[in-house]
Amino acid sequence: MGIGPSTKETSLHHFRDPLLNIINKDEDINLMGVIIVGTPQSQKEKYYVGKRAAQWAEAMQVDGAIVSADGWGNSDVDFANTIKEIAVRDIEVVGLSFIGIQGKFVVKNRYMDTIIDINKSESGIETEVVGENTVDELDAKKALAFLKLKMKR
Repeated sequence: MGIGPSTKETSLHHFRDPLLNIINKDEDINLMGVIIVGTPQSQKEKYYVGKRAAQWAEAMQVDGAIVSADGWGNSDVDFANTIKEIAVRDIEVVGLSFIGIQGKFVVKNRYMDTIIDINKSESGIETEVVGENTVDELDAKKALAFLKLKMKR
């Protein structure tokens, strides 16, 4: 388990990031920034990076956040923790991650109530096609729509 070719976001994907493109064009949303967090190996550091990202979002006084992960398996620990740390600070959060046929995360918490599956392969598995299972425009539109709904509550 872990990051494979089809869930890996390439440099070109980052330059043409559909999530940023969709959010940046939306007149109802004020894009505050992007926080890029790695996936540490140690458990202690996994919790640390999620907490620091959430503290940063809190300091910027954001109303909502979208957390996107380009991996699965062990990366679920970081993903789940970051979502939790953001949510406990009363910031609405939506997640994007590869779920596929596995249908579940390695770890999960009650704050992971709005997660969009970025799986694109018909079989629902991680494939050997680089970038096949990454965020696309439809995923980005869904994430933004869910976040707007959550922020209206």
